[in-house]
Amino acid sequence: MAKNNFPQNQERVIIENISPSIENGLYTLKTIANQEIKIEADILADGHDFLRAVLNYKLVGDKNWTEQNFNPFENDRWNSSLALSGEGKYHFFIEAWVDWPLNWLYGTRKKIQAGQNVKSELLEGAEYISAVYSKLKAGVKSKSKAWIEILADSNQIKKGEELVKSNDLEDLFLQNPSKHLAAKSKEFIWKVERERALFSTWYEFFPRSASSIEGKHGTFKDCEKILPRVAKMGFDVLYFPPVHPIGEVNRKGKNNATDASKGDVGSPWGIGSKFGGHTSLHPELGNEKDFKSLVVSAKKLGIEIAMDYALQAAPDHPWVKENPQWFKWRPDGTAQFAENPPKKYQDILPIYFETPDWKNLWNELLKVALYWVEEFGISIFRVDNPHTKPFHFWAWLIEEVQAKHPHVIFLAEAFTRPKIMEQLAKQGFTQGYSYFTWRTSKDEIIQYVNELTKTDRKHYFRPNFWPNTPDINPFHLQSGNESIHIHRYVLAATLSSNTGVYGPVYEHLIGDALPGREEYMDSEKYEFKNWDWKKETALANIITLVNKARKKLKSLQQTNNIEFLEIDNANLIAFHKWDFEKKDRSLVVVSLDPHYPQKGWVKLPLQDWGISEGHSIRVQDQVTEDSYNWDKEWSYIELHPVLPFHIFKVEF
Repeated sequence: MAKNNFPQNQERVIIENISPSIENGLYTLKTIANQEIKIEADILADGHDFLRAVLNYKLVGDKNWTEQNFNPFENDRWNSSLALSGEGKYHFFIEAWVDWPLNWLYGTRKKIQAGQNVKSELLEGAEYISAVYSKLKAGVKSKSKAWIEILADSNQIKKGEELVKSNDLEDLFLQNPSKHLAAKSKEFIWKVERERALFSTWYEFFPRSASSIEGKHGTFKDCEKILPRVAKMGFDVLYFPPVHPIGEVNRKGKNNATDASKGDVGSPWGIGSKFGGHTSLHPELGNEKDFKSLVVSAKKLGIEIAMDYALQAAPDHPWVKENPQWFKWRPDGTAQFAENPPKKYQDILPIYFETPDWKNLWNELLKVALYWVEEFGISIFRVDNPHTKPFHFWAWLIEEVQAKHPHVIFLAEAFTRPKIMEQLAKQGFTQGYSYFTWRTSKDEIIQYVNELTKTDRKHYFRPNFWPNTPDINPFHLQSGNESIHIHRYVLAATLSSNTGVYGPVYEHLIGDALPGREEYMDSEKYEFKNWDWKKETALANIITLVNKARKKLKSLQQTNNIEFLEIDNANLIAFHKWDFEKKDRSLVVVSLDPHYPQKGWVKLPLQDWGISEGHSIRVQDQVTEDSYNWDKEWSYIELHPVLPFHIFKVEF
């Protein structure tokens, strides 16, 4: 007999098209604590019988499920909403059934209304009550016993009819469902994370450049002195490139020179030397006590230190000698260094993930992450080049870390092909770098943001918008034009709720680049600098005000609730955002022209706001604090290169 893909199944209810879901539940959905989750599904059965459905959910590890109603709203589509308060992973599934007791109750009511004889129907009702009688609580049991007697007594038909028309039996059956032949969906997983997973403002600098004394290597103690500046500017995450010992074998020189000169400090990403590896600190930066002090001081100012988790090794890393099987060796006995032809990275050996000793390798890499979490309180990792390591490794590692420490955040530094970036998010990365850095025209920006916020990506991929990084000095910033730097930061900080900037080169308008390339000239990746950390710039002040607006307006603390607005000028871009409760609304207008004033008329989304033309609304600019009252659908905007944006709080 041929195999039947549809085995015998007596269930009548179909549950399908559950949303949101990623690959039909293959991957975990993401939200933050107390954010409302809306789940929908198609639920249907043959005929016209009355259906009921419930949503069941529980925290992984809990024994008992919590149940809440699933409700129909249109065309066999059902939904339910909930807000989960605790961090962690939750399982949920949908259960649906033909509810025979309620089917009987509503049908009998119609017959009574039509004046039909319902003597037999009342007897059926007595049987339905009897079926749930044993699981009723004492108080309800006594009432139910009396109801059974009324419905079963042919001399009390009128009284029975009144009972059917009352709410008593409906409440009884709703609270005590029989769930006969109930259908169940597969289980889905929803990860609930802390607020910083959704809303974070990153600042990056090199600790070895923290000293303000010319020619002196910076230390963790120097970094502590800079913390108040970072906090004042409104940043809540301070990210450091690797702080581990730097390899001396094949060390890179300035501007990525193959041969280092005497005194060259090398690239922090060439990790490992005679001073230790991934669980050691660069001796010139300081010791464990100094680093702990820095982490604690940062937390007191509301800043979390984000560490770089870079899985590669310098040729003189202790792992190379102790575990050579974790690296790939050529037939001539030399190690295979990192390559991205034609680029060569002689100072770095990639980890050989296809080694037969892979389990020990994985466990060692897990120990590295847990060491920094458990010994120093690190709760955020920026992961270097995760797209060059196996996807399943990341799923395992992130799961293992978050099983013990669910508050830990992982940012994927992956400027690569779209599907690979999406896959990293599916495998568990909390946030991901994005293509914003290269999206400069109005059409490009709108198309890209809509891709992120209007597709299934919004349920698992959280973009982090950076105007620049140590690796990327985009062509449009290389002129050092202040207006471009302003509007790029404003766009990054308002389009996405997660944003970051590499400084102080950004606020100092440093754009010198290698000819024809998007790389900084005299890059900090290969040498330390001595910045004037007390220098105040106009751009730094604007960044501070923008970050202040982000912390004030809840609508800017999320990414997906966004709509672009019609505006009659191709050089102006406008959009409005709202928070989850629709209590806070913002309207942002940015000029993309760094040289000339631009003006135009923006169409307000009055219908979305639920107001009619002629009703006055108040908008307040969060930077200048100027206020305006608008009562027309179209409102006039004029922006200048000196201050090429408005961030309005909308009130009505």
